[in-house]
Amino acid sequence: MKRFLTILFTTLLLTAALCVTASASDYDAVAEDLSAIGMFRGTASGFELDRAPTRSEAAIMLVRLYGAEDDAKAAYEAGEIKHPFTDVSDFAAPYVAWVYTNGISNGTGADTFGSASKCSLQNYAVFLLRALGYKDGTDFQYADALTFAQSKGFYEPVMFSGDFLRDDLAALTYQALAADMADGKTYLLDSLVTSGAIDAKAAQPMTDKITAYRAMESATAGMDSDAMDVDIAMDMDVTMGGIKMPTKTTGNMKVAAESSDIQMACTMKTIADGETMDIGMWMKDGWMYMSMGADGETMNVKYPVDDQTAAMESMEIVDVEAMNVSGLAMIDSITAKKSGSDTVYTVVMGRNLGGMMDNALGMMGQEASGLSMDISDITAAYTVGSNGKLKSVAMVFSAAMKMDLPLEDGQTLSMDVAYDYDMTMQVNALGKDVKIVYPDFSKFQEVDPDSLTAA
Repeated sequence: MKRFLTILFTTLLLTAALCVTASASDYDAVAEDLSAIGMFRGTASGFELDRAPTRSEAAIMLVRLYGAEDDAKAAYEAGEIKHPFTDVSDFAAPYVAWVYTNGISNGTGADTFGSASKCSLQNYAVFLLRALGYKDGTDFQYADALTFAQSKGFYEPVMFSGDFLRDDLAALTYQALAADMADGKTYLLDSLVTSGAIDAKAAQPMTDKITAYRAMESATAGMDSDAMDVDIAMDMDVTMGGIKMPTKTTGNMKVAAESSDIQMACTMKTIADGETMDIGMWMKDGWMYMSMGADGETMNVKYPVDDQTAAMESMEIVDVEAMNVSGLAMIDSITAKKSGSDTVYTVVMGRNLGGMMDNALGMMGQEASGLSMDISDITAAYTVGSNGKLKSVAMVFSAAMKMDLPLEDGQTLSMDVAYDYDMTMQVNALGKDVKIVYPDFSKFQEVDPDSLTAA
């Protein structure tokens, strides 16, 4: 399912041309959920999601992930555990003493823990892996901690490509709570509830969400694929300068995202204000080919897309048997409902999805420059057949975009555009059943892609 969703996300980028500007913090709701179970607590200034977490804060979170907060405080008070560091606050002392005594985390020096120093993404991933029962040096090496975390299904690079903030710490913790323990018997949050470390009633909303998400993952476990063939139908109302223009787009897209290359064939017909435009886009061997036809005239161009291809390849998910819950932090809610022999999973993705899309498009370089967009919640309905295969995806969302267009005289024209999307994708084939056929590219003229934007 995660492999398919990655390719689906790539498809949305290519078909809807979305560019999202992330807010200062994307995972406020996640922090609230973690706070409700006593896992994440703020300061007098609130959650402070926009700053980097410190090593002492990471130690506190780690002790809670082990379900050892009460034990750590009692043992420290009784003098059963201690630490040699001079830079640890009284509040953090029991937690640092616990991780130090248990050999989970050492200091930055003989008498310094580095309490106020920033905790890195990699460092925190190591902490989470240890809480899940994995041993560094045996199950994984420190240098490969992020790759290992990705293989265990709770870390996704495109979600955490910028500076590592408390915002990101909350999201990564949230997903780790839904990840399988190393022994495979259950997932982390369930183990903490079972042990009594977290109150079952307080955790019930998170437990229900995780259960539904894992059910959807299990129902579609056999459909992970490197390729997809979908028919697309999209109604889009565009409002520009106070004028609304309904647009209808239909077509087909085939994408094959192999590790060494990304292949794509997309043909679309768009009808807007009584005018029809035929658009073809093909990606092959690091080149993008585009054909645009309207009013009896056709323009065929090509340009290299090595940077974009590399960015998409970096989104690749490690194929694993573990339950994949990366992306869970972006979901506000998920419900399942039977429809005949099918099951329809309705997923509401909150505004925190913008951060991920902003990171992804940021990796695509100049193609996304001059654009910014605020996006509403996205409601997506995934229809899964009784055979566990995805049959269709329907998405509804709204967006408001600002475009800064360079003019020939050096000035910049700013345009505000609002969109209402209603998109449906019908899945025709996945994996080896996807066949991509290309037209003759011999008459396609090479252009500078910046010239297309300027035009």
